[in-house]
Amino acid sequence: MHQPNTITERTSNMSHGATGASLINSNKVLKNTYMLLALTLAFSAMASGVAMAMNMAPLNPWITLIVYFGLLFAVHKTENSAMGIVMVFALTGFLGLTLGPMLNYFIATDAGSQIVMLALGGTAAIFFGLSALALITQKDFSFMGKFLFTGLLVAFIAGIANIFFQIPALHLAVSSMFLVLSSGVLLYQTSEIIHGGETNYIRATVTLYVSLYNIFANLLMLLSAFTGGDD
Repeated sequence: MHQPNTITERTSNMSHGATGASLINSNKVLKNTYMLLALTLAFSAMASGVAMAMNMAPLNPWITLIVYFGLLFAVHKTENSAMGIVMVFALTGFLGLTLGPMLNYFIATDAGSQIVMLALGGTAAIFFGLSALALITQKDFSFMGKFLFTGLLVAFIAGIANIFFQIPALHLAVSSMFLVLSSGVLLYQTSEIIHGGETNYIRATVTLYVSLYNIFANLLMLLSAFTGGDD
């Protein structure tokens, strides 16, 4: 059996070994992320169904934000333990509950069911399309990180401001911003997993889930506005 007899050869073999281990770890994180994401989406859909069946009233937006950020903080504090998975389901279940009243509202409007189905189809198309782009091209989209963070901060502040001002044009602008930026986060996060920038599947799952939630909710808003579904 050939033995590496030069420093260059040994260094090359070590480099290939490290690259192989990194690839295996990235594939494991990606697999675990997609498995947990599928489970949380199913759990969230069940929570939405329960809220719809109970005809639950929409939650106060301030209470929603407080509970959301509280659960998000809990997820990040426990992301390296089994409790982190419990907190992920608590977070996604809660967000599922908040979708129930929204879905009931849209379904009760003219063409509401079609709008919901279009939003579901659009969300799925965006997710699979951008995931395929990241997986097939293997391009590193880490350069998008700062732009996405800044954009989401601006969109969030604008959304908070519109709770007070209730300006329809601003509402549409914020929905459009969240739709585009959340789509960018899907691409960015998938790329981070592939290239080893994200090694925690619990954290990755939450990022992808929240992005999908934002895409679906804001597609509902935009489709309703442009089709007259809220009349």
